[in-house]
Amino acid sequence: MCGFAGYFGDISAPGGPEVLLSSMAREIAHRGPDGQGVFAAPGIGLAHVRLSIVGLADGQQPMSNPEGDITIVFNGEIFNYVELREELKTRGIRFRTGSDTEVLLQLYATYGDECLARLNGDFAFAIWDVRRRRILLARDRMGVRPLFYAERDGTFYFASEVKALLEAPGIEAELDPVALDQIFTLWAPIAPRTAFKDIFELEPGGYIAIENGRTNIRTYWSLDFPDSGEVDTRADRAETEEELRAQLTDATRLRMRADVPVGAYLSGGLDSSLIAALAAPMAPSGLNTFSVTFDSEEHDESRFQMEVAKALGTNHRSVPCLAGDIAESFPDVIRFTERPVLRTAPAPLYRLSGLVRDAGMKVVLTGEGADEIFAGYDLFREARVRRFCARQPGSTIRPHLFRKLYPYLPGLKQQSPEYLSAFFGAGDERMDDPLFSHRPRFRSTTAAKIFYSDDLRSTLGGYDAAEELASRLPLAFRRWHPLHQAQYLESRFLLPGYILSSQGDRMAMAHGIEGRFPFLDHRLVEFASRLPPGMKLKGLEEKHILRRAARDLLPDLISRRPKQPYRAPDSRSFTAGSERGYVAEMLSEAAIGGGGLFNARAVSKLHRKCSTQPVSGFRDNAAFVGILSTQLWLRNFSAARQRTEPRTLAAQGRG
Repeated sequence: MCGFAGYFGDISAPGGPEVLLSSMAREIAHRGPDGQGVFAAPGIGLAHVRLSIVGLADGQQPMSNPEGDITIVFNGEIFNYVELREELKTRGIRFRTGSDTEVLLQLYATYGDECLARLNGDFAFAIWDVRRRRILLARDRMGVRPLFYAERDGTFYFASEVKALLEAPGIEAELDPVALDQIFTLWAPIAPRTAFKDIFELEPGGYIAIENGRTNIRTYWSLDFPDSGEVDTRADRAETEEELRAQLTDATRLRMRADVPVGAYLSGGLDSSLIAALAAPMAPSGLNTFSVTFDSEEHDESRFQMEVAKALGTNHRSVPCLAGDIAESFPDVIRFTERPVLRTAPAPLYRLSGLVRDAGMKVVLTGEGADEIFAGYDLFREARVRRFCARQPGSTIRPHLFRKLYPYLPGLKQQSPEYLSAFFGAGDERMDDPLFSHRPRFRSTTAAKIFYSDDLRSTLGGYDAAEELASRLPLAFRRWHPLHQAQYLESRFLLPGYILSSQGDRMAMAHGIEGRFPFLDHRLVEFASRLPPGMKLKGLEEKHILRRAARDLLPDLISRRPKQPYRAPDSRSFTAGSERGYVAEMLSEAAIGGGGLFNARAVSKLHRKCSTQPVSGFRDNAAFVGILSTQLWLRNFSAARQRTEPRTLAAQGRG
């Protein structure tokens, strides 16, 4: 796990290529505290910061092959590098190091772009092929590792984080209002768009090849599901459970490969507990586990964390997230997410990765991905109930099922069937709407736009982020089962756009920690996509087959525990007790008016409301966090740090 940056083309930076590359590397030094290197030649420059995990003594980068005609910078891990090394040895290739970087380098030398199909890993890399005067950049299938790029004056720049790109000549930070609207609708920009205007993100499973003046962006892997009528509902359940267990065990085994100890996050839920249970026997000196706890009963899961740690015999540590801790960390959080967010959930994970670093470790396994590929989120169950209600729109009995979906939200239990039907949109939407499963979430999030300024509304015109999302769906999407459609939307957009980035890579790498995700092994993802929907969501029991596969590995309290999504206190994190000075500063009418994005008077009322009474509604919490994080983004990144004159979408382009 590391970070890299570079350029392809001619530059005229003060001090020359080495100074530019060093300054780009400095901006992402947190990703690689163990070393730094640069490579510069006419028309090409590569910089790398290293977090040494595999090949500790000989994996320095940038790395070139013995002939010196291929050079690589690489972020992440190739988990099957041992097997690939042996395959390449049979072809007569000799290795000088024990690193997975050299394996990737030689794999490209042997197979070219086809090497991507052979990789099992979380990665982003850039390969300079001097013979062809060609550069290849690629990103892993699920979007675990980030890769950003921009072009200015004919030169192509790239980096693991946008901060490094901002060191390049001609690249400045300007907030993209369309991306902001996407965040206030979908929780994240739709890639390749980012929060920064004219700075882009390589999409998961994609690669860029630049050669002979042409830039080609292509996809080498994409998430797919069988047509609804082709799902094999007769699959033997016992055999399927056994195969699932075997695949997840092997995915965990590969991700335990490292020349340093590997630990695990432990939330207390099924997914992270199952990964810890599989990893514990593979840890020679015992498994170290790490958790975050809260002082609010609504969010705290320490009882379940300790139950698992005790059952597995792990060396367990936890970090408390008390009143004020989120507010204290939040400015740093936004500096690392590099985008506004609507929830405070990244902040406790920022503190958690700091705990891992303080424990002297560099690598942790986590349970992310299970909810997406095995249908664990409440949203999947909610969509099933909404479809059930829509078949009898006048029923006063069916809406009672909504109460069963959210036992951790006691307010819903007190609502009438009519309120529940209206709140969840039961019967109000077309069931053939491709976004049917996600419409309630989008509605709830979009409500926060009430705080937009008139200038921002004018700039956006009639833009609809949800409709743009619908336009990006594959042609086969409408042929899939409704559950698979919902899984695709979660896995293809929110997972890489928010979960793996704002809550994942960016929070872990802020402290130089590498997160590994066994559930996102592409073999397991492809296996799960072929499973009948009823094996994943049986009635209203989420992750049914995963629970079956885990039942002898975990205490019943954990294996049978209903899904409780990871959440953290939102607006009250900033207003309960003594408020941090920056909050009032960022939300002042002067600051809001200067940013030009939100209605200053409306925001002032929201701030007073959150400061004087508990706020439980999603709209106000999302608006408070979203506005505050946007203001922090402007302070951290905006080049002019003053109001940007609004422009129409036609003037700046929607592409």
